[in-house]
Amino acid sequence: MMQQQLILNNNLMICKILRQEAAFEDELLLRMIPKSRNAPNSIIVTRETEGFFKKLIEGHLFNNEVKFREFFRVNREQFNFILSLVKYDLTKEPTMRVPVPISPDEKLAITLRFLATGESFRSLSFSFRISYSYISVIVKETLAALKQMLMPLFLPNPNSIDYKVKANEFYTKWNFPNCILAIDGKHVRIRCPNNSGSLYFNYKDYFSIVLMAMVDANYKFIAMDVGSFGREGNSGIFLKSNMGQQILNCTFKFPQDCALPNTNLVVPHVILGDQAFRLHKHILRSFSQKSARGDSGKTIFNYRLSRARRVTENVFGLLNQIFRVFYQPININPNTCDDLVIVTFCLHNMLRDAYLEKNGKIYYQFDSQQSNPDGNMTPLEHERGFLSIEGLAVRDIFKDYFVNEGAVQRQT
Repeated sequence: MMQQQLILNNNLMICKILRQEAAFEDELLLRMIPKSRNAPNSIIVTRETEGFFKKLIEGHLFNNEVKFREFFRVNREQFNFILSLVKYDLTKEPTMRVPVPISPDEKLAITLRFLATGESFRSLSFSFRISYSYISVIVKETLAALKQMLMPLFLPNPNSIDYKVKANEFYTKWNFPNCILAIDGKHVRIRCPNNSGSLYFNYKDYFSIVLMAMVDANYKFIAMDVGSFGREGNSGIFLKSNMGQQILNCTFKFPQDCALPNTNLVVPHVILGDQAFRLHKHILRSFSQKSARGDSGKTIFNYRLSRARRVTENVFGLLNQIFRVFYQPININPNTCDDLVIVTFCLHNMLRDAYLEKNGKIYYQFDSQQSNPDGNMTPLEHERGFLSIEGLAVRDIFKDYFVNEGAVQRQT
């Protein structure tokens, strides 16, 4: 019995020592673990009851069509249509850590509000009661989903378009025959990306990405290229773009050459550009001011070309007036900025088509009285270099045509 009692006491002593050692190790581990996070901010905790989406959007804007459009730039039916396209991609399953995820409706609302105003993420954070760091994630994911779903619908493959119809529209509206599109490029001002050096630093002395777009006679985007570095030369940007390679290699889906109205002069179909683009048999640009001085024919040609090419300036002005995110430097990752530009182009085309408008009429029209963000979206630098002999010949044919058979009132 004595021996058993001694063994029992020894075991109890060993257990006590082991417990003390375990407690000591636990205390050491606790000291090594970082302090727990601060308590959730009361502003964010009350998001579901006091946030922008609950109080303003669901409480008031859903019942007021005019104010809803002013807030989001789209009507309620268009909002629901866009939501139906991206709802699956934006839905998050509840977890132990996030039992009530942010709904796809609210994510879309945040993104459209950002496009409509260009508000900073910190400003949106106070409005929607969501941390600004997560708002950046929401905007990035939503823009990626919108780009994937909207492009096939509102910015389809340019080769699927009937350009004879486009040529007829340009002739009817802008008195320029055999013209299918107009092309222009812009520098979009952005904040300097981290560790980017001078890649995005352009000739205007600010940081930008470059976009090029081709536009039809109805102020709709047909083809585009976005994402080039601001420091790149204009000719290099155009040459490496898909649409530039197709045009210069004559693989773009131009209609067959045809005669100008009321003449036997057969010329190719053309795209109108400014001095940033090299003259080509399919790309026309104006005569230089020096060569046109004192030559009425060249002056008339410059007037007719500028009048038709004005659609590009108007379409960018209209885009800026609707989506005010372009009114200040865009402070997001350049890749996300590329998605942003593409999504705004798609939404612009949707609005120009009057898609899901109750009266079938276009809601937004270009207002020449409103100022445009000239410092945040600037034209490309003028190009200097060799001219195409075929391009010179085609331009001279159009010049003679505008002076004679194709003359219109008030062109002199």
